[in-house]
Amino acid sequence: MRSSGAKGSTKGHLNISDAGPRLGSTKQRNAARAALSLAVLSALLLIAASPAQAQASETVLQNFDGKDGSGPNSRLTSDGAGNFYGTTPGGGSAGDGTVYEVSPNDGGWNETPIYSFGPQPAGGYTPDFSPVIFDHSGNLYGTAYGGGANFYGVVFELSPPGSNWTETVLYNFCPEGYPCNVTGAYPIGGLIMDSKGNFYGTTSAGGANGIGTVFELSPSGGNWTEQVIYSIGKSDRAADGLVMDASGNIFGSTNSTVFELTPSGNGWDATLIHNFKGSPKDGIGGEFCTLVLDQAGNLYGTTTSGGKDNAGTVYKLTPVVSGKKKGTYTEKILYSFKTNGKDGVGPSAGIVFDGAGNIYGTTIGGGKYSAGTVYKLTPTGTGGYKEKILWSFNITDGNQPESSLILDSLGNLYGTTYAGGANGVGTAFEVTP
Repeated sequence: MRSSGAKGSTKGHLNISDAGPRLGSTKQRNAARAALSLAVLSALLLIAASPAQAQASETVLQNFDGKDGSGPNSRLTSDGAGNFYGTTPGGGSAGDGTVYEVSPNDGGWNETPIYSFGPQPAGGYTPDFSPVIFDHSGNLYGTAYGGGANFYGVVFELSPPGSNWTETVLYNFCPEGYPCNVTGAYPIGGLIMDSKGNFYGTTSAGGANGIGTVFELSPSGGNWTEQVIYSIGKSDRAADGLVMDASGNIFGSTNSTVFELTPSGNGWDATLIHNFKGSPKDGIGGEFCTLVLDQAGNLYGTTTSGGKDNAGTVYKLTPVVSGKKKGTYTEKILYSFKTNGKDGVGPSAGIVFDGAGNIYGTTIGGGKYSAGTVYKLTPTGTGGYKEKILWSFNITDGNQPESSLILDSLGNLYGTTYAGGANGVGTAFEVTP
């Protein structure tokens, strides 16, 4: 099917250097944020007595103020030259969200909104949990949850002619003649791209069961053609955080499953490779996470709840390569977060590795001030992991880090917080372990 409102902008096959994560329904996310806010209010009394934290430091790169965006909840994307790009679902000139750049400047950092969505809905609005990705020409791509010609969201491109960025809508969801239960609606979580120039992403509604889809968007005759390649199950919640392996297989997670989509002669074959069981032995609530693949084909992810204390987990799925169970996956819980007033709670984003095999991530709650943490998991050599809290956010320096981290060549970690900071509407930060 073709988007009735798409502006043809096909520039040949694109090679994307970075791919993006995350999602869940707006009501579910707002409920979780409200619950966390109650815990955070009590922590405000402790901030004045905050001691310096050893062995790690945090720098706020940007305090968002609403005009330049608010509520950043997607991970940053590096351009390879030291600059970072991201999205906010709110704020900007029309209050409908932004795409922004954070750049180093004489020992400090400058943040610039390079595009503001709205006030007209045609270009989309609210890029929720939507990181941007680059092609080799410097164009940016992402998804906006709402707006567009049909008000069900868009896939967009931003092109940099000189110092100005120009938006082109590549696809409008639910085009005329194609109901949303066929196409999917309200895209969330950003995009990945294969070597042929096809985009893949998720929607939080629509599809055969009305709960969401995984879609493929292919360049076709100057327009883009959408195909739903997977509909989320009836009793589940929408997926997010797609990742693709070298063979073109796609992996994603939902509230209660991890799935694999394999290209075949008839389209795509879907396999559920893990069903979460919840506390105390397993996690649950993995739909907010972007999965990570290592070179051996193992999958790593997080769950927002479940585990021994029902505070969330980090897990590993290993493919079985021989025997009767060949082709299946076995799960191992690498870490269960603790409700002890010190540990993080609710890891809603994916993880990142360093060269030594250490794992880094964020939790949206917990820590010394109940405002979230940056954590490190170090392999013990016996198959287990030891956790260390690198940073506990104290609200003034950030609150509720909902996005995955990125790691530079020096070992510094970069991310965003949904709230907190000098103006209360989020930050971009650096943590140096």
